[in-house]
Amino acid sequence: MNCLKRECILSERLIRQRLTLPLSREREYKDLFELLQPVAPIAYSYPGSPPSLIYRTVFDDESVADELRAERIIVKGRFTGSSVGYVLAKDLELYANAFSKPLKSNNSIHEEIIEAIKTLGATSPRLIREETGLLNKRMMPALHRLQEAFLVYEDQVDDSWDRAWNIFDKEWPEIKIDESAKQTAIIEVVRRFLKIHVLATFEQLKDWSGLSIKILEKVLHKMELDGQIVMHQCKGLGEGWLNAQDNKIKSQTIQPSVFMFHKMDILVRSHASELKRKFGDREVLQYLLIDGAFQGAVIGHWRIGPHDVDDIHLTLPAEKKVI
Repeated sequence: MNCLKRECILSERLIRQRLTLPLSREREYKDLFELLQPVAPIAYSYPGSPPSLIYRTVFDDESVADELRAERIIVKGRFTGSSVGYVLAKDLELYANAFSKPLKSNNSIHEEIIEAIKTLGATSPRLIREETGLLNKRMMPALHRLQEAFLVYEDQVDDSWDRAWNIFDKEWPEIKIDESAKQTAIIEVVRRFLKIHVLATFEQLKDWSGLSIKILEKVLHKMELDGQIVMHQCKGLGEGWLNAQDNKIKSQTIQPSVFMFHKMDILVRSHASELKRKFGDREVLQYLLIDGAFQGAVIGHWRIGPHDVDDIHLTLPAEKKVI
């Protein structure tokens, strides 16, 4: 790599994320989505909102995502850290194997829900509730746990709150989820993440993936032995890994920029621990990515209507705090 300095890595990350050069052509959307998946809806948006590649396109990407999920080109599930996200249908098997959380044992509520769906077929939470007699506060957490295990599938093709749920195997009979395929799947999704993130520390990989320390250490060790990734120490960014082919990034200066990100954006998720250390004692509405690094936050209080904005807190060096 010709340049492993902080500025070079951050600049390359902004470019690959298409933040400093957003997409102008919708036909390129799926290629970027593939690198950034699982893609989450904007945090605190209404239930059923489409995923969003915020700032990364010059066109309305939510309307494109709406069309793709209506055609089942992108599909919904619970992946990194059990958070809701969308992946390309062609990659569902990969991400399901990487992030599935198998049930250690079915409890009675899980069994009731599965039997209800088998009896009713693809059905809504309302009808499941009527069939089982379960209270919503007991039924929905159990339904989500079954979703994490990829035993049930939530068919969110539009913004309807009354979406259909079905048995995963019935909805996707061609997909095989097997514990023996888990490590290979994780290796592939980590490789894709590093392609879009460039350099990632162990903490960032753990924050983004939600994987256990033990699993992640094992995967990274194998990837290093296989020559897929290399470790690098970067002043200002710490020690981390990058894909082996990223050893020839051209020297470049960072383009000055400011972006305001919600908490479910891929960059916020990968920096979750760092952001908690910086702003954990405050109620954060949005995080500020300044010149490629998180150096500020919008402080306030979330409301259904207009939010309360109390302060904009910056962690920039004093000489850069010029208004």
